[in-house]
Amino acid sequence: MPTELARHHAATQRRAQDSARLVLRGIALNLTLAIVKFAGGIFGHTYALIADGAESLLDVFSSILVWAGFRVAARPPDADHPYGHGKAEPLAALGVTLIIFLAAGWIALHAVHEIVTPHRGPHWFTLPLLAVIVVVKIGFSRRMAAAGTAAGSTALDVEALHHWSDAMTSAAAFVGISLAIMGGKGWEVADDWAALFACVVIVFNGVRMFNHALSDVMDTAVPTLLENEIRAVALAVPGVRALDKVRVRKSGLSHLVDIQVRVDGELSVRAGHAIAHAVKDALLASATHAVSDVTVHIEPTND
Repeated sequence: MPTELARHHAATQRRAQDSARLVLRGIALNLTLAIVKFAGGIFGHTYALIADGAESLLDVFSSILVWAGFRVAARPPDADHPYGHGKAEPLAALGVTLIIFLAAGWIALHAVHEIVTPHRGPHWFTLPLLAVIVVVKIGFSRRMAAAGTAAGSTALDVEALHHWSDAMTSAAAFVGISLAIMGGKGWEVADDWAALFACVVIVFNGVRMFNHALSDVMDTAVPTLLENEIRAVALAVPGVRALDKVRVRKSGLSHLVDIQVRVDGELSVRAGHAIAHAVKDALLASATHAVSDVTVHIEPTND
């Protein structure tokens, strides 16, 4: 790899670095919220808020995993990884979804324990605290989801889900604590039932994101719309008569393209080679498709 990265690899590296910086902001946010939730849960006598704080603490470790994944994905191709290090990004996403499942199981187990164990009811001051937490978390989740869509990042999508799950856990705690306060004696376990319900929501969305990350790792076909756009770019290159096989796979924040191009069978090898290069250059220059590597096979037309 030359000293100056090729433009398309440099663009992928920038997206990975920008994503990593956003994840670091999420880590700082989760650390702050974990401290606030633990304090509120302890002094407000509510396990739902303590469980919420535990999830925020787990979010910190999962975010560190995602941050590390982006740092690896930002590396350019080398002798051992000729297609780059993009797979580190969906692998990190898979790791995060597993942490989500573990967190949901841990919260559910302790929520059940609190349900069957008599305890004091929660204090009212935890309600405004939870309201602020929900607003902050939903806002950050939307911001991260938008960044994930813009960068084509599965890991950022999963991180956005993680922040959204945290917001849902806090929202469920808000409802449960409200019921416990309004219901009075005998309703102390309402916030624990709320935490249990939140676990179901978290697992449901975790399964969805796990399948998404697994699809990237297993090189599942990209959406038909993206493939058709890539076909259109290749067909617009002068000298291209038709296309045979077009295979596109996602590798982290970019796509790898393997394409068969039909050209005039009477052309010289040099002319066919020039067309192949033109197709590759056109696809690499198409920034909207985030293509970082193209392999072009030339086939003669039958006429």
